[in-house]
Amino acid sequence: MTTIDPSLYLSNQSTTRTPSNNLGKDEFLKILMTQLQNQDPLSPMDDKAFISQMATFSQLEQTMNMAESIDTLVQSQLMSPVIQYSHMIGKEISYQAYDQETGEKLDVESSSVVAVSQKEGWAILELENGEQIYADAILKIGTPNSGGENGEAEVSVKGSE
Repeated sequence: MTTIDPSLYLSNQSTTRTPSNNLGKDEFLKILMTQLQNQDPLSPMDDKAFISQMATFSQLEQTMNMAESIDTLVQSQLMSPVIQYSHMIGKEISYQAYDQETGEKLDVESSSVVAVSQKEGWAILELENGEQIYADAILKIGTPNSGGENGEAEVSVKGSE
């Protein structure tokens, strides 16, 4: 003979309820279903009231879906390298230049950032001198130097002269 687990008896179930300040679509649907189950069969709910409640439920669900979509959009924008490095536009940066054919190190160069793009999830800085470098190749960041020789900022990097 099969026995029933005593922890499943109604008398053993918790009667305390933890109230919530949030009334979501699930709670609204539970209220609506309870209202429909407990209505007087001789005097059912007015069809206009029922339609109004269903419209309210639909509007609540659409609002919640829209809020979730906006949250997802904001999170994806925060993770975008273009957004993360957009503050670099107009800044003077210094970077280690390399010969594209041999890979040999050249002098440290400086240029202003004119645009930021993205390639395979990495931020690419487009420079005033026509070069494109990865954002992690930056050695120094500064404001554009309006004075000085050729408008170039003096850069000193350890190990190069």
